[in-house]
Amino acid sequence: MKILITGGLGFIGSHLAESLDNGNNQIQLLTKSFRKKQNLVNSSKHIKIVKIDITNFSKIGNYIEKNKPDIIIHLAGQTSHSKSFEDPIKDIDVNARSTLFMLEKIRNINLKCKFILGSSFIVIGKPLRLPINENSPCNPTTIYGSNRLASEHYCKIYYQVYGLDTMIFRITNSFGPREQIIPNKNAINYLIYKAFKGEDITIYNNGKFFRDLIYISDVVSAIDKILRKGKSGELYWISSAKRTWFYQIGNMLEKLTNARTKYVKPPKYTKKVDVGNFVVDNSKMKSLGWKPKISVKEGISKTLKYFEENKM
Repeated sequence: MKILITGGLGFIGSHLAESLDNGNNQIQLLTKSFRKKQNLVNSSKHIKIVKIDITNFSKIGNYIEKNKPDIIIHLAGQTSHSKSFEDPIKDIDVNARSTLFMLEKIRNINLKCKFILGSSFIVIGKPLRLPINENSPCNPTTIYGSNRLASEHYCKIYYQVYGLDTMIFRITNSFGPREQIIPNKNAINYLIYKAFKGEDITIYNNGKFFRDLIYISDVVSAIDKILRKGKSGELYWISSAKRTWFYQIGNMLEKLTNARTKYVKPPKYTKKVDVGNFVVDNSKMKSLGWKPKISVKEGISKTLKYFEENKM
């Protein structure tokens, strides 16, 4: 099969490409730059990397029409909530318009193609009730979350109105090797990296809040299961369904490294947009025959080992 992955050199995209590289698939990765090419240094001849920015709609459209992929997995996006406030119009192009454009292109050329959108827990906003499931109301607190949610609605509408084969998955807090080490990008990976360097790690509110953490290999196995067994028009949550308190993360990192935890007050901005406690019921995903295998502690250990082996 021809599989096109946008954001293909990124954290999830690169791991997914390796997983799908079984010799039978032709995998095409779209990327806006080759800066993350080290994520796939040992890629096979079945993986092709193409430099096209997801907001260059004419090039994206021409590429889809020329190559006619059997599956499009749309992972590209701008995932920083702070940047979405700095340049909200660009965020619309990256996180919403890109999805709508590709769906419309598929419809216009009558391409028989499975379109799978990667989305985020951030679309929920501050949960009204826990655990979250596929029917929980969405009230995003950021422009990024609003645009991701719009993309989800586009997929549902094009399935319902035009019969396009679309599916959506949402991921909770994922972590592991190859994720960018940026404070506002992925808090878990950033904390692990700071601990690896032996620096103090800072956690808000005495660590008395929890999230649903999931290691990258479990994310990839879930996406693969959705590809093979997911139903058109459906939404699936990819999560561990377990509560991990941030003070537990601090304790784990202190035991595994020379780091020390400092508890600080969150900035006012964080209070306005933070989703707070978060855990998901992943029973719908499990009904496909999937379950997570890597514990948070094991995932942290694997990530620390990756930092050490790659001399980060």
